[in-house]
Amino acid sequence: MPVDLAALALAFGKSALFAFATILPILNPAATAPIFLGLTEGASAATRALLARRIARNMFALMAGSMLVGSFVLDFFGISLPIVRVGGGLIVAATAWRLLTATHATLDSRTDLAEAFTPEQARRQAFYPLTFPISCGPGSIAAAITVGVALHDAQLALSLARMGGALVALALIGVVMYLAFRYASRLLRPLGEAGTIVFLRLSAFILLCLGVQIVWDGVSELLRGVLAEVAR
Repeated sequence: MPVDLAALALAFGKSALFAFATILPILNPAATAPIFLGLTEGASAATRALLARRIARNMFALMAGSMLVGSFVLDFFGISLPIVRVGGGLIVAATAWRLLTATHATLDSRTDLAEAFTPEQARRQAFYPLTFPISCGPGSIAAAITVGVALHDAQLALSLARMGGALVALALIGVVMYLAFRYASRLLRPLGEAGTIVFLRLSAFILLCLGVQIVWDGVSELLRGVLAEVAR
């Protein structure tokens, strides 16, 4: 049965709003921006701008790929979403712990490393850990896969319209992420140096808790599956 243009346009708009409202709060660029600022401490404004653009592009590619083919890839390799949550959560927690326990010596070494960044090095290093798992973690990927499954339809035209709307939403989220990271230092400037340090430590602690929560969610789901098998 053919689908008229009005139905396609409505599906496009609804899907864009659905994907935007679902994924943006999970990615939460405003909350991730202080982590980006801490990991790139000492880097020049131009390097941070380059990294912000690269991270936004990486996020779009990673989330779009997860949304379109993520479920098929996991099925192909026999990997379950709980395993993705456990592995990604451990990476998030380890990164947050390094930020939380960083001493002045490690901060100085990280500053030296950041100042030594060249544009080519920034392009190579923007994916890990700045894109994954800091900006776009396993929870975000799982959400993208879920959104992709929810937007699928038996009618090809309707399915394409829905996926198109979701991709537009991801592009808008990428713009928001770029702006949040690009101007993170200006957003935190009113706090002053001491306030920024406290805020960065607090953000690292929240990120650590988030990583532990992601691991716990994955482990809990795995345990429920084991208990269900034992009960049979």
